[in-house]
Amino acid sequence: MFVFLSALTGCGRKAAVIPFANAEWIGKSIPDSALYDANDHSQVPALYLQCEFVIDKAVKEAQLYISAMGWSEVYINGEKVGNDVFGNLPTEYDHTIYYLSYDVAPYLAEGENIIAVMLTSGYAVGMQKGMALFGAPRMAADLRIQSQWSEQHIVTDTTWIMTDQGPITRSDLYDGETYDARLEYAAEWQQAQVLPAPAGNLLPQPAPSMAVMDTVRPLSVRQVMRKEKNKQMETGHYLVDMGQNMVGWFALTAKGKAEQPVVMRFAETLQADSMTIYTDNLRDARCTNTYIPAEDGEFTYCPTTVYQGFRYVDIEGLDGMPELNNMVGLVIYDRMASTSTFECSNPILNRLHQAAYNGIRGNYHGMPTDCPQRDERLGWLGDRFTGAYGESYLFDNRDLYLKWLQDIEDTQDSTGQVAHIAPQYWLRLRSANVTWCGTYISIAYMLMQRYGDERGFRLHYDSMRRWVQFIVNNAMEDHIVVKDTYGDWCMPPESQELIHSKDPSRITEKAVLSTTVFYQLLGYMQEFAHRMGKTEDEQEYVALAATIKDAYNARYFNAETAQYSNNTVTANILSLALGLVPEGKEARVMANIVDVTVNRFNSHVSVGVLGIQHLMRTLTRMGHPDLAYKIATNTTYPSWGYMLNHGATTIWELWNGDTANPAMNSGNHVMLLGDVLLWMYEDLAGIRPACDAYKQLYMQPCFVPELNYVKASYRSVNGLIRSEWERQDDNTIRWSVTLPEGVTAIVQLPGQSRQSFTESFTCTVNP
Repeated sequence: MFVFLSALTGCGRKAAVIPFANAEWIGKSIPDSALYDANDHSQVPALYLQCEFVIDKAVKEAQLYISAMGWSEVYINGEKVGNDVFGNLPTEYDHTIYYLSYDVAPYLAEGENIIAVMLTSGYAVGMQKGMALFGAPRMAADLRIQSQWSEQHIVTDTTWIMTDQGPITRSDLYDGETYDARLEYAAEWQQAQVLPAPAGNLLPQPAPSMAVMDTVRPLSVRQVMRKEKNKQMETGHYLVDMGQNMVGWFALTAKGKAEQPVVMRFAETLQADSMTIYTDNLRDARCTNTYIPAEDGEFTYCPTTVYQGFRYVDIEGLDGMPELNNMVGLVIYDRMASTSTFECSNPILNRLHQAAYNGIRGNYHGMPTDCPQRDERLGWLGDRFTGAYGESYLFDNRDLYLKWLQDIEDTQDSTGQVAHIAPQYWLRLRSANVTWCGTYISIAYMLMQRYGDERGFRLHYDSMRRWVQFIVNNAMEDHIVVKDTYGDWCMPPESQELIHSKDPSRITEKAVLSTTVFYQLLGYMQEFAHRMGKTEDEQEYVALAATIKDAYNARYFNAETAQYSNNTVTANILSLALGLVPEGKEARVMANIVDVTVNRFNSHVSVGVLGIQHLMRTLTRMGHPDLAYKIATNTTYPSWGYMLNHGATTIWELWNGDTANPAMNSGNHVMLLGDVLLWMYEDLAGIRPACDAYKQLYMQPCFVPELNYVKASYRSVNGLIRSEWERQDDNTIRWSVTLPEGVTAIVQLPGQSRQSFTESFTCTVNP
């Protein structure tokens, strides 16, 4: 722990009416060119700022308001304030920046006090040149102290002091942290500089910050000897296996030698020799933390300014093997509750559920990210179009997604288009892309449906309407949305060495994808307009959707064969699931889906990110739960079971993530989950909302013959819902349901009429 040493005293004590009214933004002015090294990677050391002040009377109340452009930690009298990690959540700082508020009365005392802040770049300085660059890190603080008869204000100004010569000499989210313990007491302090305030609106943070939410104990540690490049002798390394892919910090207590760097490199998998970490899929991210001991002997180190996604840690430079119980993984994600349980008699499904849980929480970092390990870690919209719905069973993610909606609106330009990533840390990724950018509308619908929270669409309706109009004006021809950027992304290719298929018969036409999804979004906009009393808008969306449906079927539907476009599963299932199939033709379209899946693809997945969003539920609800179950439990390529049986403890980016080009084979993505979590809870367990916030349920559990039992629970905003069924010796099913007070269940069982329940019940079912 770095000790803040004071060289100056006396901070500004200024009256303030609202937070930050008299606070300056302070930091160290650094030219943009000096923020990057010769390889165009950021090279920003931690900046330490502090202020001493005196309190004359006993503290009655004290509130600290603090905001940073970058990541921050705040200390008062040597004690860390709160349990937040990285401070306020990342945003597009020239549009929106958040501040945090803490009750700090317990940290203060009569007499001399000191407040100190450690500031690092986070996302303020793009980790590589070409990413968004907002400028050198900076912060503002307003500390308000109330005593019996007086009020004292401590604000950031030039009476604060600073140094960037402390122990964290480099902090970069992609490359890692370097901590030089020799510099813990060696800093020279200077007056803090006043810097321009970020251009964005300064607002109270609408969601909890990140925190250490769990711990993972390592499975093993062993010594491996390898000959390194440019070294004549073999070097001793220690290889730590955490037992699962995780995201966060690796904390270590071990022995080192003075001035000999201890280098910790992180990876998700090993190379074929089982001794060397596999880092090709990290691309340009170095994913390396370095600790330099000040003296011989035992030390303890844990990073505080970066995080890594990893299962394996390669450690070089220690003076002896570390003990297993002296290492721990600290899992970091946005502070939120876990809200469900799921277990069944099939171990593949249980492992899949756990891998989903591991991966989802590992990609909640102030935004829902695509991956936590390589040179990306960005809020790609397309990954969460439907995924967010399944995630909402596992976590209370409402606040995170409400925050993300503002991130998305912040990317919107004057034409109405929004970026493919929010916050927009990768630049220039914007186009008329319905299947990715439409997530903006889908997330607002999820918040309304799953939580009964209408703030998403009410706050952002005008912005969403501008985006819809942008698509109509720029991507639609003859009522077909002809533009799309990514296609049915990550559809399993014909060769396991490929990333993307080159077989035209497997590839769904992009206009099919964008038109069907836009039709779905118009339905959501109709509902938003209806609830807001915008009758003209509602009628406009109804009419446009009807015209699109007619044009789409005229262009792509073959009435004789009941096939859409080139008869891919994705083309047919999107048309069917999203309501574009002409009345009376649904069964024939479903028959084509089954035929292609079974006979061409041997009952395996053949769809990408878009098709997988509807595959499991549509098969089950249209009479083919056996095929859905087969797909879910397959263990040969391509399948989730294939991933699990090849070492996955989180979900891969590609169905063939173990063989594809390392340019794109993250071991921790969530987009290929599609609707499988929804299928587990809604179809296997029967916990399915029939109206907003699960106030009413539609329960039609699927008693798959291959399953002996399913046990699931979900803590909705209206209380705990539990559904458990088990097959008996006589092949009947005993089903028990727990309902919260005030929640109604509409129940549909095989061969029976619908029934309504307002209380918990247990029944026997003859499947």
